[in-house]
Amino acid sequence: MSLCKYGKKCISTAAAMMLAIVLAGCGGTGEKTAEANRLIEQLDYRGALELLEQAEEDGENLRLVLRSKGIAYMGMADYEQAAEAFRESLAGSNGLLQNLDFDTNYYLAAAYTKSGLYHEAEDTYNAILDLRPGEEDVYFLRGNVRMNLGNYEGAKEDFEKAISRKPKDYDRLIAIYEVLDYFGFREDGQAYLRAALEAGDKQMSKYYIGRIYYYLGEYQKATLALEEARDEGGVESYLYLGRAYEATGDYNYAASVYNSYLAKYEGNAEVYNQLGLCQTYLGDYQKALTAFQAGMQLEEGGMQQTLAFNEIVAYEHLGEFKQAYVLLTEYRKNYPDDSQAKREYDFLSTR
Repeated sequence: MSLCKYGKKCISTAAAMMLAIVLAGCGGTGEKTAEANRLIEQLDYRGALELLEQAEEDGENLRLVLRSKGIAYMGMADYEQAAEAFRESLAGSNGLLQNLDFDTNYYLAAAYTKSGLYHEAEDTYNAILDLRPGEEDVYFLRGNVRMNLGNYEGAKEDFEKAISRKPKDYDRLIAIYEVLDYFGFREDGQAYLRAALEAGDKQMSKYYIGRIYYYLGEYQKATLALEEARDEGGVESYLYLGRAYEATGDYNYAASVYNSYLAKYEGNAEVYNQLGLCQTYLGDYQKALTAFQAGMQLEEGGMQQTLAFNEIVAYEHLGEFKQAYVLLTEYRKNYPDDSQAKREYDFLSTR
């Protein structure tokens, strides 16, 4: 599953979570490996791989070098090479399990998931649970993989285990809803959300109430709660509030929500992206382009691919097909597995 480029996330939530893991420092990390990790955080995957080759030649900790190589390949969407690097890193274990082994297994399972190797991913999560049955994250992640395998009952069992272990983890609850919705089980996912509201948790914040109403499709209730929670959930409060207004078709007011955030706080790539999408829907493609480019200047890892694609689409709307073609050529070098980009490339090649 990949990121739908016009702002709607249909990415595997499990894989997204794994890619969001902070590159924590590990004991014994060599100088070049540490610098490569910094380049990975800056999305310079090719530069990181070059440094990691040097780190290997210099005799730095091979397991850490290989793990970092795998993460860089993940960033480049080369999941086959990523999985190979993670497997080699794990093979270098001395037999005494360390946190590094569990962390690498998480990444390996994510690489398998992104490659469509769901049985292998499930086996990896099984192995983690065999040794650490209390890892509630794994129940959610394995549930996602089981949905990909068509094993709804197994996935439901995993999701309910994840919920039972942390019933007030509303972020996790919403993530479970998103997975079920993606696979066509929206009503089942909404049942979990309604149950959370009906549980009457007096500590549930307006932010979470608003988010839950948003996913229940009750946008008026969502906007009322989220207006009260504008600053409660930080940037996410503004994003959900804006999206709730977008869902009602009020793109002008949604854009004003995003602009109010940008006027009050430091820039945020996702806010700029949503603002750009609103401007696109309103037909102001120049403002949309400006918003997408402003977001790209922030170099926030999780949004660069989406913003880069949306920038290309904005140039297309403006009739600047030559510039769109140049940017798309570079984009395909960075994200070669993006099938939607290939279709856009075929289209622009005829202009």
